[in-house]
Amino acid sequence: MAGETSWVSHYDDDSLREAKECNSFLEIGDEDDNGAVACFVDLNLILPDELLERILAYLPIASIFRAGSVCKRWHEIVTSEKFFWHLSHVQPHKPWYFMFTSSDEPVGYAFDPILRKWYGMKLPCIGTSNWFISSSCGLVCFMDNDSRNYLCVCNPITRRCRKLEEPPDLKISDYSALAISVNRESHSYNIAIITSKQVPENFPQWDISILIYNSDKATWVTTLTEVLNGWRGGNESVICNEVLYFLVYSTGGGLPENRHALIAYNISNRSTHATLGKSFIPVPCSLTCGRLMNLKEKLVMVGGIGKQDHPDIIKGIGIWVLNDRKWDEIARMPHKFFQGFGEFDDVFASSGTDDLIYIQSYGAPALLIFDMNHKQWKWSQKCPVTKRFPLQLFTGFCFEPRLEIAP
Repeated sequence: MAGETSWVSHYDDDSLREAKECNSFLEIGDEDDNGAVACFVDLNLILPDELLERILAYLPIASIFRAGSVCKRWHEIVTSEKFFWHLSHVQPHKPWYFMFTSSDEPVGYAFDPILRKWYGMKLPCIGTSNWFISSSCGLVCFMDNDSRNYLCVCNPITRRCRKLEEPPDLKISDYSALAISVNRESHSYNIAIITSKQVPENFPQWDISILIYNSDKATWVTTLTEVLNGWRGGNESVICNEVLYFLVYSTGGGLPENRHALIAYNISNRSTHATLGKSFIPVPCSLTCGRLMNLKEKLVMVGGIGKQDHPDIIKGIGIWVLNDRKWDEIARMPHKFFQGFGEFDDVFASSGTDDLIYIQSYGAPALLIFDMNHKQWKWSQKCPVTKRFPLQLFTGFCFEPRLEIAP
């Protein structure tokens, strides 16, 4: 199918198999004519390794994989520790978006916005598609939504995975939210889980707990437990500048515009005092749903805007940035794009990093991209995934493709 190829990592042990499998990227460009070969031979003889490393480090990720199958010298360069050092000092790559269905297999397609291609991929280390997912700086964290006691961190590009120690008391929570934050310099990371459990025989009251995992210490710590009255946690959270943000939902008695709120918790201080009730941040308008993301250490929310008389019905989608506890509206989705989400879909998947935001309806494989820099909306190339039955659901998440970061 046009625009699709299979994604195979060549950072494995079997170098012979690597070179053969990476030949699938030859279709990305038309570089097999005699002129290109002659040019390659000349450059390969002239350029020293140091300069070649720097040049290759600025290529798109897919092109780096392709370069690794050109010759033995290039393969050794793009798999060397020194090359990884160069990669860590270049600008972040544009995020890819991985789209999959609600099937039992964690397979799907990843969209590369630079080359505008879809790659067939299978997520490593997980067995189903029913997972909490969070990503940061090349790493993706998965938590099993069924048992809630299995967590792993992986690099989807290199397929390197690490299973984490089981968090305490997760299985007894009614709602959970997951967030990961990776330090770009040290590559260490923090993972936060917010659990929400109804207080027995008291529906308006909910126990909220925050668990933090640090990769250097490899241990979980419950940093805060507090009872909220009239609010419960959900499944939306993100970490920006060492502040954990998560959405809470009204359990009744509030006005329509107060159905959602945002809570901020500083994980660097890790205060054990009951402070959540004092850190509420109102949402910018009546929302049907909200999606939180970290764009260059700025908190961004993509929200479904509810109708004034029917707050549960979506009438549009907006994008806001949080500045000093106040929301600045960045954009609203034009009606011509909003129509493509279908009249029955009042929820959607959305994630982003760097300057790109991806928005996808749960009811269709169409993927809409918003460029924060240029304030432009555009559809991606058509995803190769096919709809097998009318009510099939689609979802996805974005991640930054990186080769040098391991869990």
